[in-house]
Amino acid sequence: MVVTQENVAVNGSRKLSAQEIADVLRDRIRAGTLRAGDRLPTQAELAEEFGVERGTVRQALRALQDDGLLSNVSKGSPPRIADTPPTRDEPQPTMVGLAPRLVEAFGARHVSVDAACLTAETLMLALGEPVRLIHEGRIRPESIDVRILLPSRDIDLAFPVSVKTQENGEDPVHQRWLEMRNAQGHVLRHNLRSLRTSHGIDVRVTFRALPFTPPVKLYLLNGTEALIAYYMIMRREEAGDSGTLDMYDTLGSTSLLFSFEERTGQRDAAFVEQSQKWFDALWETITTDLTLS
Repeated sequence: MVVTQENVAVNGSRKLSAQEIADVLRDRIRAGTLRAGDRLPTQAELAEEFGVERGTVRQALRALQDDGLLSNVSKGSPPRIADTPPTRDEPQPTMVGLAPRLVEAFGARHVSVDAACLTAETLMLALGEPVRLIHEGRIRPESIDVRILLPSRDIDLAFPVSVKTQENGEDPVHQRWLEMRNAQGHVLRHNLRSLRTSHGIDVRVTFRALPFTPPVKLYLLNGTEALIAYYMIMRREEAGDSGTLDMYDTLGSTSLLFSFEERTGQRDAAFVEQSQKWFDALWETITTDLTLS
């Protein structure tokens, strides 16, 4: 079985939220998998696909309706796709904007994806769409090479971090981040490596550890497009095993994603080139091997 965002929790324990389900469906609309006029599956079918209750699905559908993406929303029949997605030049939240760009990138014979980020959560979720299309036989790359830079487990992160210094020197927020980093990386690697067995695609997935906290997330697709989003820091609380975690954190999936393409002009081409050189320099110099525990 291929492990996807629909059947594996992001942090190894929780189910997808209504917002995350809405984001996945938005990805499918913007990628053209769901077109204007198409009917969505029933709420029962969506609940089964995502492994959640129908109430969660209803919340996701209401969010899509509020965005003007669904019509004919009623209890009697599945809603229809009502609108086409915004143009690709319009910045979108990272969770929404990344998947269709990956789908297009995976249309190449030889796919390369380089990513520098705090965790692999957004990339893991967004890769679910091109992986699904490969399994459906709609796209078929010959090779996939993914390189990911993530912060080292041994550094003091700038974020996420507890608001108050821990007396014993142990930060439960850091442990939470580390568990998420490792779990998401394992799922991402498994999803892609499974294509080697199922479809004979040459797949390589490599991680290296950064000695600092990246202030932005950067994705480089086939050496021709650079997508960048700024991490917006906020204070928030989250329930944990040892109590409520009060932390400075970022919700990277909602950060706006800006695209620069080689083919759109000299300025964008220079940004793509310099971003690739920056990534390659980090990969080859101050980063170290990263083993997901």
